[in-house]
Amino acid sequence: MSVSSVPSFDLGSVVDRLRAAGCVFAEDEAAMIAETARDDAELRAMVDRRIAGLPLEHVLGWASFRGLRIAVDPGVFIPRRRTEFLVAEALRVTAPGAVVLDLGCGSGALGAAIAAEQQVSLYAADIELAAVRCARRNLVPWRGSVYQGDLFSALPDELRGRIDVLLANVPYVPTNEIRLLPPEARLYEPHVTLDGGPDGLTTLRRVAAAAPEWLAPGGHVFVEMSEHQAPLARAVLAEHGLAAEIVADDDLGATVVYGIKPAAARAGGSPAG
Repeated sequence: MSVSSVPSFDLGSVVDRLRAAGCVFAEDEAAMIAETARDDAELRAMVDRRIAGLPLEHVLGWASFRGLRIAVDPGVFIPRRRTEFLVAEALRVTAPGAVVLDLGCGSGALGAAIAAEQQVSLYAADIELAAVRCARRNLVPWRGSVYQGDLFSALPDELRGRIDVLLANVPYVPTNEIRLLPPEARLYEPHVTLDGGPDGLTTLRRVAAAAPEWLAPGGHVFVEMSEHQAPLARAVLAEHGLAAEIVADDDLGATVVYGIKPAAARAGGSPAG
């Protein structure tokens, strides 16, 4: 449905209602709702849901991520624009044919964005069934395999030691800061996708401890963190034998920490995990 085809619900009134409800980008939201709605009745219902506080992406049923339209079901974590920086950093080291894992995949947006720009063998996993179902739909064009389970325990053993690029956009909000998040996140996204424990790094520590066992020699792991958490996150990766660095994009307000598994094990050493 195009903006011009809205028959009786004037687009200007949609903008006015959205703006009155506190939507900062009311014009853009109105246009996307009008574009997505199949008829006037659905448009009205979508506007009502948005005014009631439902995240725009859940109203639309999709989120825009690196030029892709990613399906996002209710109860599934919404991919953030800042996370496009993590994908961009990962693409720098993703060679054709690489084995890529989107761990804690949510909608599968990160894996889809990688596969859309590079030919890879794509895998994804999440503990939430709603996320797994959503990711399976999103990764169909790239023949991605999606598993349900807790981090690496979800994966087939054949992937052990073979992952070239590990995308781990795990939760990193400290537990006592969740209450400070916008209502759209607090009320409509599962807390398991937000809660990173007392300092926000609980899940990262689990990923870092097992990653060397699953990464191929020279493999990379990429995680998103806040700016102030990044130095500690880098230390966590380094503690488990990964050469770790911090990169940032000021325009997106994004900070990424990545670690590299040594191409060859040190003499007398063994991989962690």
